[in-house]
Formats: sequence, structure tokens, C-alpha cells
Amino acid sequence: MFITRKSLSRRAVLRGLGAAVALPALDAMTPAMAFGRTTARPAPRLICIEMVHGAAGSSALGAERHLWAPEAIGREFDLTPTSLNGLAAFREHLTIVSNTDVACAEPYTAREIGGDHFRSSAVYLTQAHPKLTDGADVEAGTSLDQIYASRVGRDSPIPSMQMCIEDVDQGGACGFPYACAYTDSISWASPTQPLPMIRNPRVVFDEMFGVLGSGEAPEQQRARLADDRSILDWLGTAIGRLSRDLGAADRRRLADYLDNIREIERRLQAVEAFNRSGETRALPTAPAGVPDSFTEHVRLMFDLQLVALRSDITRVFAFKLGRDNSNRVYPESGCTGAFHPTSHHSGKIEKILDFAKLNHFHVSQLAYLLERMRDTPDHDGTLLDNSVVLYGSPMGDSNLHNHKRVPFLIAGHAGGRITGGLHIKAPAGTPLANAMLGVLHALGADDVGQFGDSEAALDLNSFNPRSA
Repeated sequence: MFITRKSLSRRAVLRGLGAAVALPALDAMTPAMAFGRTTARPAPRLICIEMVHGAAGSSALGAERHLWAPEAIGREFDLTPTSLNGLAAFREHLTIVSNTDVACAEPYTAREIGGDHFRSSAVYLTQAHPKLTDGADVEAGTSLDQIYASRVGRDSPIPSMQMCIEDVDQGGACGFPYACAYTDSISWASPTQPLPMIRNPRVVFDEMFGVLGSGEAPEQQRARLADDRSILDWLGTAIGRLSRDLGAADRRRLADYLDNIREIERRLQAVEAFNRSGETRALPTAPAGVPDSFTEHVRLMFDLQLVALRSDITRVFAFKLGRDNSNRVYPESGCTGAFHPTSHHSGKIEKILDFAKLNHFHVSQLAYLLERMRDTPDHDGTLLDNSVVLYGSPMGDSNLHNHKRVPFLIAGHAGGRITGGLHIKAPAGTPLANAMLGVLHALGADDVGQFGDSEAALDLNSFNPRSA
């Protein structure tokens, strides 16, 4: 292979009219003449996912039947009876942490009793008890994703992104009395600064690829987007010029990456065309860019995250899959009941099993993301090897509004610092914050000594059965 003295910057972008597309990792980004070297491994990527209302397996009967956490601890666990069985193909990438509590989401005073649905999301990634207020003087804690983003965000165009599936940002009070900010966001830049979550995939796409804030007049931008052309059409010259300077392997990587972007655009355009057609919608008040199908919406958001992580647009995502008190129905799950009443199962076995179906359906969405990450080469491994994906809830048994035995799992290997293939059953009363502090350490933030109500960092790579 002919080697020049030129190398491509890791921050190189393709620029065109009102758009900028960051590039994936390419061999051309290796310093010239650096025989046997590859581009430096970036800091691990982080995706934090919350699903509200806990899990059927957090109820007493659900725990007995292992509807969430597997029966066996250590490495010889069976996911078959659990709501996690849709992740069986990724068991070696999973670290399941069970039997932990989120005490900071419990009511501290009599006035807070009954308000669990309205404060829980604010606790998930902060592990801090929210101030009781329905005004603008909200207060919780700095969330795990933002602690990490403050360390790695300066190395990417967007420090972090916050996304959601259901309607949020209602403003004002949501109940008991709690400001809607507590219900609407899981990401807090500081104890007093909740970050807004983006529901519309089109807005995410435009922010990622520089369409927003491009300097164009609004009418020009609308006209350009309305013709259904791909942003890649506006980058044709830049793409051609770059491709001519790349080796064959890099050309294939670039083409695959750009094909992914074009496919996402095609799906967005199809969703918008249907939603503007006058056809009856399941979600009539949702923006045109929001699919009515939960699965389609989640997968679009996951694919946008994958493109962003692959090109280092950002390294940190917070993703909220549901909203407390939602009465959404999930036809694809096999359960016909609405989410909120189904989660309040009254301890009846048939209703608990219905709720377990919903849990299984929600967790199964994660399999799509993990498969794509596992199949994406990244430096000396895969994107899943070099990432951490958190999935969990700050609530345990939603029927009791408690925060004990909360569902929580970790996927990915943090660049080798998490081995995976492990079920850790923590001693009774262990704060979930211990596991989250362990995650921060695995991400390289070893100097963080305390997170929320943590007592000590949980060792995510070993388990002593005698400690349970």
C-alpha cells in the first residue's frame, strides 16, 4: 500500500449547504508512517436508558418466580423465565445487578406520600432526593450521564444528547406538588438544571448534522428540506473529493456509514409523509416526525444514537423510554392493557404476568441496539465492547409505589473494564447508587468517591455468594 505523509483529522467533517456530517473512524486518521498503530481508542461511550414503573419481578410474587432477575447468581444464570430472555443472545455482554434499592425516591415527609410517580425519574440517574416544589426552584442532583459528559464532552461536537419517546416538557406542576421537570427529565447538568429531552427524531437528526443553526433563513431551510432530498445530496462534491483520497477499506466504511444516514432519512421522510397525509393517527397530537409505532420510534432513536457514537458526534446519551402515569397501549407486546393500570396489578398473578409481558416487550427493544453495536467494528473490537449501556428503573413494585429490588442491568464492556456475563445479587438494602458508582469507575472516573447515597462502589466484575 502506498503511504503518504498525510493523515485525516479525527474531527474532519463533510460540509455542504447548511449541513455538516462528522466522519466515522477511518484508517486514514492513523498518523502517517505509524506502522502497526491504529487510531487511539476513544473514551467509552455511554447510553443511559430509563423505563418507568419498575418491573413485575420487583413484586414479592415476581421475585419468587424470577420474573426479572435470574435465579442463579454468578455466571451460570438462565434468562428463560425472566423478562430479560429477549437478551439471551447477549448474555456475555450483560451484567445484571439485582436486589438494590433507590431509597432517595421514597417519600421523606408526609406531604411526599403518593408522589412517587412524579419524582422518580429525577432520581434515576442522580440518586438524589428531589426538593418538594412545583415551582421553578427545582433541585435534585447532577446525573451520572452529565458527570461523565463533563469529562469527555469537550472532545466531541455535542457534549451529550437527551432523548425520549413520550410527550414531555409540559411545564408547571404535575402533582403532589412536583414540578413537571422532575417527571420529564432524567438528565441533570447540575442539581438545579434539568435538561430537556427531545422526542422528535427529526429534531435529533437536524441537530446531529448541523441542519439547525446553519445560518439559513427559516424559509430557505424549510424549502430545502421539503423537497425530500437527502442532506448527502448537498454534500456530493465533498464526499467525492474525500473518497478519491481514501483506501479501499476506508471507502467501504464511509459508504456503509453514509448509507446508514440515508436510510434513516428515508425512514424519517416516510413517517412525516404519512403523518401529514390526513390518515388517522394513533398519536394525533404528536409531531409529524414522531412515528405512531413505539417500536419504530425507539429503533429510529437507537439508529440515530449509533450513527452519533460511530462518528463521535457525541459520546453520551440519556434516553427515556416512558413517562410515569402513561396510559399508552403497546399492541406489539401481546398485552392489551394500558401501561399504568397494568403496572398496578393489585398482587393478582394474572395481572403480574401481564405486566411481565410489557417488561419483556420493553427490554426486547434493547436487543436491537445491542445487536447493532455488537456488529459495528470499533478500533480493536466492537462498539459494544467499547461502550456502556444502562437500562433500569428507579421504581421497584409500582403497585406499592416502592423503590426496592429495582430492575437494573448493564450491557457492554467499557473498553475492557467490565467483563460481562455476570449476575450480581447485592446484599439486602444495597443502594443502586453503589452500582452506578461502579459504572462511573468503569468509565474511568475513578476519582469520584461518592455518588448519591452510595456507600461504596460495587465491584462489577465479581460476586461472592456469601455476601448476599
